[in-house]
Amino acid sequence: MSFFQNRSSRREEALFPLKFEPPHVGCYGVLKSPHTRGFPKVEIVCLRPYPAPVIALLDYGAGNLRSVEKALIKVGADVRVMTRPDGLKDARAAVLPGVGAFDDCVNALRRQELLEAAREFIAGGRPFLGICVGYQALFERSEEFNSCAAGLGVFAGKVVRFQERPGLKIPQIGWNQLEITRPDCPLYRGVPNGSHVYFVHSFFPQPADPSIVATRTEYGAHFASSIWWNNVFATQFHPEKSQKVGLQLLQNFVALA
Repeated sequence: MSFFQNRSSRREEALFPLKFEPPHVGCYGVLKSPHTRGFPKVEIVCLRPYPAPVIALLDYGAGNLRSVEKALIKVGADVRVMTRPDGLKDARAAVLPGVGAFDDCVNALRRQELLEAAREFIAGGRPFLGICVGYQALFERSEEFNSCAAGLGVFAGKVVRFQERPGLKIPQIGWNQLEITRPDCPLYRGVPNGSHVYFVHSFFPQPADPSIVATRTEYGAHFASSIWWNNVFATQFHPEKSQKVGLQLLQNFVALA
């Protein structure tokens, strides 16, 4: 029997959903209503937040971990920093951030038993977001500094360096535009084509499968600035540094959890 169908004279509580802007992902109201003939008189006695989705933030010593954590909290996530694989079992989604070298990232994940745990998490179908080096680590290998570490191998392809060109500064540091090639990608809901995001990198992945490329960006030549395949999302740029656009992107990701 629904709330409005129950016309008994006793007082009772009911829950109803409300929508709020971030940082609340949602709330419910507790109602008390003395029923009378016809529709009941409703009194809102309190508001309580829905439990925020638990997002696992993989910590292998990446320098930008705290800025990613703060950005995720701002858009309504319950962030749990994970240094071991045990905590991943209760997470609704996971984020692999990263700055620095490909080998350092992959070797640190392996030492902490997070490399195989990340593979299993992705295989389980839960949303996964790689950022910067966390994006690069999803591929098979890198050409960075004569790299010899194998990546996660979720996607076929390698990580390459920008080619030297007259007037092209390497690394790319600063704002650049996104050309959204997959407008159906859930990560880019509400993000206009041509939006600017923040990059800091000298290397980028070359996916073997062009169909996974969600956005392209031009810096000397076009490169895959983000990808999407099923439950896996990854960006070469830094959403946590990309102001309004980046927060929208992270909010979209949290909403998938």
